[in-house]
Amino acid sequence: MSAGAAGPLREAPAWGRLQAHFAEVRKHHLRDLFAEDKARGERLVADGAGLFLDFSKNRVTDETVMLLGELARERGVEERREAMFRGEHINVSEDRAVLHVALRMPRERSLIADGVDVVKEVHETLDRMGAFCERVRDGEWRGHTGKAIRNVVNIGIGGSDLGPVMAYEALRHYSRREMTFRFVSNIDGTDFVEATRDLDPQETLFIVSSKTFTTLETMTNARSARDWSLAGLGGEEEAVAKHFVAVSTNADAVTEFGIDTDNMFGFWDWVGGRYSMDSAIGLSTMIAVGPDRFGELLAGFHAMDEHFRTAPFEANLPVILGLLTVWYVEFFGTRTQAVLPYDQYLKRFPAYLQQLTMESNGKHVTLAGDRVDYATGPVYWGEPGTNGQHSFYQLIHQGTEIIPADFIGFTHPLNPLGEHHDLLTANVFAQTEALAFGKTAEQVAAEGTPDQLVPHRVFEGNRPSNTLLLEQLTPYALGSLVALYEHSVFVQGTVWSINSFDQWGVELGKVLAKKVASQLGSDTEPAQDHDSSTNALIGRYRAARR
Repeated sequence: MSAGAAGPLREAPAWGRLQAHFAEVRKHHLRDLFAEDKARGERLVADGAGLFLDFSKNRVTDETVMLLGELARERGVEERREAMFRGEHINVSEDRAVLHVALRMPRERSLIADGVDVVKEVHETLDRMGAFCERVRDGEWRGHTGKAIRNVVNIGIGGSDLGPVMAYEALRHYSRREMTFRFVSNIDGTDFVEATRDLDPQETLFIVSSKTFTTLETMTNARSARDWSLAGLGGEEEAVAKHFVAVSTNADAVTEFGIDTDNMFGFWDWVGGRYSMDSAIGLSTMIAVGPDRFGELLAGFHAMDEHFRTAPFEANLPVILGLLTVWYVEFFGTRTQAVLPYDQYLKRFPAYLQQLTMESNGKHVTLAGDRVDYATGPVYWGEPGTNGQHSFYQLIHQGTEIIPADFIGFTHPLNPLGEHHDLLTANVFAQTEALAFGKTAEQVAAEGTPDQLVPHRVFEGNRPSNTLLLEQLTPYALGSLVALYEHSVFVQGTVWSINSFDQWGVELGKVLAKKVASQLGSDTEPAQDHDSSTNALIGRYRAARR
């Protein structure tokens, strides 16, 4: 099978076998599956790249796992995986390679794509980033007035923001604490104003992250940052070069802005924005934690890459996670997936995953351009535990929808404090147990519950979950965890025969927004060339602004 489009999903032999198998599995409660198989909780597990996965609390049997593996093989997961690692143009709609895995390959490796050793180029950029970061961290880099940099503000949006802000929050424990890091993404002026309100322009460095240096939100914020800086630095244009650097490939636009191209860090069209946090887009992360810690982050990514590439399907963490998502979406009809990290440092991890998963697999046509006749791309969402337990867990436990959930825990805390971590981890294990096994009416009644209250206190259970357990939230662990979900997305997209690496769905809104913006600010009455609702809203806004 080629690395291109597979045949119709519903015609895959394993699909038919899975349908027949599902008719039986759906009848079984997790209580029964565990009662019949005493070793289930020790057998349905997998290990790799410093991460342990217990998937025994899923509504699956050994046969389910075997059949899902067959489906993955029939859909060409192995072939497409190898094509990606070889640098083939598996992003067919944009005719591009997909090589985020090259961003974390060791220096001694080589990967030739389109006649270029991309690993060599990656490490040249990493070396430049490292040298720059050391200058900033050591105080050698000085602002226009001679003061050292104490504040770093990353300006970007989408993958140029979500990855850096998530990584900074996740690795804050390792960051240079005497420095302040802020992130501006929203075109709402409040985002920029609040991010800079208490900063001194003389001590502030802006990182403008936009591959083309034309992204509307980013460049609007960047121009405001430029004005803010110059206002606090005497209005001298040469000050820009001391307080701005760029992550971009548009040298002309960067120069025109006033940034020295020696301080421009590029990346490549084979890196999608949502896969770019370990590229030059991670410059703010590297300044925060240092080049050595950033190297550990890359090592964690690479370890999971190698695990994904070499481990057999039945022991392959991204394959298992991806196929379980397909299983629930296609056969149980689930539409959402909860991700629940039990570590406060991972508070932005669910938001990061939203772009990674939904921008990747929110597609309605196959690689061949045919409309799909099955569901794709569930909604990912979540909050850190235990906070979520006091808000939305009620819906997961007793709601009418099945919501598969990933629980992420750590055996060692970064901030030991009394019994906090034992209580935190106890909730991870207790919540997955409660979701799986619930509480029957008989058990509720046996507790002396009044008859009229028994139905309210019954937990049906049979709610699926994964438990992901790591030793500690280190840079290596974060890299491994992010790569796990990257490759899970890949597995899902391959089974569904969709392109997980384009994002045409975001383009139409961008185009229309530019048109509407020009009409909102027009001195003359704009043409009524939208639908009646949009025309009326434009008119109402203009009237209010007048």
